Amino acid sequence: MLEAIDLTKRYEDGMIGLDSLTLKVEPGEIFCMFGANGAGKTTTINLFLDFIPPTSGTALIEGIDVHKDPLKAKRHVSFVSENVMLYGNFTAVQNLDYFSRLAGKRSLTKADYGEVLTRVGLQKEAFDRRVKNFSKGMRQKLGIAIALVKDAANILLDEPTSGLDPQSGREFLETLVQMRDRGKSVFMSTHDIFRAKLIADRVGFMRKGRLVMMKTAKELEGADLTDLYIQYMEEEPPVA
Repeated sequence: MLEAIDLTKRYEDGMIGLDSLTLKVEPGEIFCMFGANGAGKTTTINLFLDFIPPTSGTALIEGIDVHKDPLKAKRHVSFVSENVMLYGNFTAVQNLDYFSRLAGKRSLTKADYGEVLTRVGLQKEAFDRRVKNFSKGMRQKLGIAIALVKDAANILLDEPTSGLDPQSGREFLETLVQMRDRGKSVFMSTHDIFRAKLIADRVGFMRKGRLVMMKTAKELEGADLTDLYIQYMEEEPPVA
């Protein structure tokens, strides 16, 4: 489970990156967060990963305060960013092996890696190619494979469909649904309203660091998510 309690980030220049976010993503749930650039989506993820310290409030992963005990918390989360950081001189299999061993998965075989890479839609001929020659979409698929191998209880995704073609995007959504059905908590920040609407159990809109709207999939039945997004992005966030 992922939980934010009055989570706030104020930068040294006084800018509010995140303003008193309170949010819980339950096991077996996909939560999608929308917002313009600078709205607070990536700040939220960075706080959950303890890449930056909070000004106030708490981020919890499986009940563990990520700022007080970051190493313990990170055992329970996998992260896929828009620009996946990989070792360019390693092959896809070598990257997968390296990161899986870092996550404590030391008994996996090359066949296991091949199965995961196939699941995320990477072509077989790319398994043993150096990653520095990969397209952005291929790097995204490998990043998703690394998250799958770790098999953490919680998944954080920052614009994960960026660079994916329609087929790969569909396969990725199917993978997320499988994760949810296995009891994972999935938090995805995205601009991809169309794809997210297909799988989200809840969605939230961020504006100027504040969560200004949150609705369940049932509450959104029959609604045009794009129209709602435009409406909330144009409105001033409510004053606490």
